[in-house]
Amino acid sequence: MFDVGFWEFALIGVITLIIVGPERMPGIARAAGKYVGKAKQFIAKIQDDVSGELEVDKLKDHLNVMDKESNIIDIFDEAKDSINDIKKDVGDKQS
Repeated sequence: MFDVGFWEFALIGVITLIIVGPERMPGIARAAGKYVGKAKQFIAKIQDDVSGELEVDKLKDHLNVMDKESNIIDIFDEAKDSINDIKKDVGDKQS
């Protein structure tokens, strides 16, 4: 994303040291580190959410394909045949 190397960070550090002074520098570095950590967590959460949404979309597409392949009328017919077979078996055993 950003191409920031060692020398860029060193330059930012020197400029910050000159502007704020050595007394306030550790506090500012701590606060900057805290904000960078929060930003990284925020970005990681967004990436996880996007990945999850992509997986959900893939699953929905897969289920739609499966629904198109299986005809609901065929499933009902198979269920009716199974029930009729069970009824016939129960009737044969009672006789």
